[in-house]
Amino acid sequence: MDRFARWFIIMSIVYFGIAAVLGICMLFSDKAMAFKFVHSHLNLLGWVSMMIYGVGYHILPRFMGRPLYSQKLGDIQFWAANIGLVVMLFFYMLNVYQPSGAYVALTVIGGILEFVSIVLFFYNMMKTLLPKAQA
Repeated sequence: MDRFARWFIIMSIVYFGIAAVLGICMLFSDKAMAFKFVHSHLNLLGWVSMMIYGVGYHILPRFMGRPLYSQKLGDIQFWAANIGLVVMLFFYMLNVYQPSGAYVALTVIGGILEFVSIVLFFYNMMKTLLPKAQA
């Protein structure tokens, strides 16, 4: 298994655990309900998407019987996805407690980085899965 595919799976499990703890906190605290955005994104972008990336990178090239188009793009996507998610959620939480235009801007930058990671996955998978055109 590629190193980044393994780390995507490991990080997905970490995000799932964090989301579960936050979900329990939300049950017992009205103040914690302000973090519904964080909870849902830890689950969807952290747990689900990271698991899909890891499993996808491991299995889909094997189904096609060819190597992954770019290991380097996989590495870059791993860091973009994780940094983007952490930045987006961290500055969102700070903005809940102390609203600031800078926190909003940094939340958006994290979201954009997360989107870039999605585009990288899409591109890497399409180049891996689609047959090359005949010259």
